[in-house]
Amino acid sequence: MNNLGKIKILPVREHVAGVLRKAILIGELQEGQEITLKDIASQVGVSSMPVREAFQMLALEGLIKLRPNKGAVVLEINEKTIRDHYETRALLEGEAAALASKNSVDISEIEGIQELAEEALAANNYNEYNKHNQAFHVAIWAAADNAKIANILASLWNGMSMGPRITKEDYAILSNKEHRKIATAIKKHDADQARDAMHKHITRSMEDILKRYNNR
Repeated sequence: MNNLGKIKILPVREHVAGVLRKAILIGELQEGQEITLKDIASQVGVSSMPVREAFQMLALEGLIKLRPNKGAVVLEINEKTIRDHYETRALLEGEAAALASKNSVDISEIEGIQELAEEALAANNYNEYNKHNQAFHVAIWAAADNAKIANILASLWNGMSMGPRITKEDYAILSNKEHRKIATAIKKHDADQARDAMHKHITRSMEDILKRYNNR
């Protein structure tokens, strides 16, 4: 398991975009709010370059409007924005899980990451679990062996989608239970079951975010 110290995570720009995307979807960043390269770089702990690239990604999605030399302004989102985002993820991630279920695919990284996630959960280390949560998804995209799907999914990443009034512990337990079903289906090379388990996982995340959005 020592080789799992090299588990793949998203590039910095995708990570920053994911942090901002999630903040917009759950209402932490609201319509009309101004965000700057300097402030976001400081909050996330990165240089300004990946933040600039993340801003460009979010602008293409219609989540923010770029302001030359002034950062960006958060645009309005609605329930359809959230549904469109998660329904796209559910379709593509479901297909990635199905592709990863092919008999010829090496799934050792997926299994190894799931073991590390279980260990983090048993140790009540939820920050570590969050890292393995991302790595689990990235490993499935890699195992799917479709660069186009992987690139699109990386551009849609928004991290763990907690609903209102749920603790990090409860969310991690639920997320891990769903990951376990996905990993088991992939190990059995059951493409239909893997696709269904992943689709349900992402759809449940969507419902959690919609609850949070509607309870603002």
